[in-house]
Amino acid sequence: MSGLRNSWLFPVLAVAVLLVAVAWMAGAFKHKIPPSLDAQSDEQGQEYVLAEQREIQLSEAVPGTLAAKQATLVSSRVMARITEITVRAGDSVKAGDIIVLLEQEDAKARLAQAKGQVDSVQARATETTLSLERALMLHKKSLIAIADVDKARANKEATQAELIAANQQVAEAEAAWQFTEIRAPINGTVVDRFAEPGDTATPGTQLLALYNPLTLRVEAAVREQLAVKLVIGQVLAVSIPSLDKDVTARIDELVPAADPGSRSFLIKAGLNFDAQLRPGMYAEIQVPGASAQEILVPASSVVSVGQLNVIWVKQDGKFIRRFVKLGAHTDDSKLEILSGLSAGEQVLIRPPIVN
Repeated sequence: MSGLRNSWLFPVLAVAVLLVAVAWMAGAFKHKIPPSLDAQSDEQGQEYVLAEQREIQLSEAVPGTLAAKQATLVSSRVMARITEITVRAGDSVKAGDIIVLLEQEDAKARLAQAKGQVDSVQARATETTLSLERALMLHKKSLIAIADVDKARANKEATQAELIAANQQVAEAEAAWQFTEIRAPINGTVVDRFAEPGDTATPGTQLLALYNPLTLRVEAAVREQLAVKLVIGQVLAVSIPSLDKDVTARIDELVPAADPGSRSFLIKAGLNFDAQLRPGMYAEIQVPGASAQEILVPASSVVSVGQLNVIWVKQDGKFIRRFVKLGAHTDDSKLEILSGLSAGEQVLIRPPIVN
């Protein structure tokens, strides 16, 4: 019984092994790549595609710098000692916030003196008004000459002029007192602080630097061959290498005059707010340039042999191996062929394994 079982078991196993070997040689256990929509088959049943030629838009990377459209330097309008600076670099402020306080004693004293002068002149103005009224009454009774009336009227008018001047001095003193409280002119972020409490602030001396982070933009000098084709509102791709970040920018301003030294135009493109971006950071703008033609084949058609790349191209009725130089992958799983292939040539979709 055991001998009978062995007599038919071995032939069955041999047939099974043979079938597996045939299936393996036919590629049944290999990963199959479905042909593309434009795949074709030759007379031997080999699937191929035609090398595709496509026009692409080239771009040129232009170095640029991030800058704030809205930036300001804060300084004092009066000379006084600094008593307090309420912010430091990196702090956020709102327009109208007090950011620097100056010594106020002198300003308050001048304001009090100006108000005292107004009170004094006001009293004299009241007296000259009454004197004019009495002079007019006496003149009606022919008790004084008209010259005395004119003198009284002149005294009143002179006193009124002095009162106006005194009120102006009060307004000036109040303004000087308000200047001792320096307020933020814009909403923004403090970039740098150039003074400390105890320093003397003088008119025009920089105390703080502010910028509005919502108004960041990239500025770049673009050579004239590319710049003349740009338009306001055009969107450009921008990369920030230090952050490994890609963003977009819309052209806000094109300076209409070229730099005669570099033959370039300054462009300014606005950026969307990003908390990581800072003024002065390096950026690269991709500016559209000339167009070019590229040759594309399916990625499955290329086989790598060490440092070399090989495809099979139909020539004289059969597919032969050809070395090519590759470009970059595209979004549709195709490879760019830089050299070694022409548009329209037949390329094998599933090349044989290269040993």
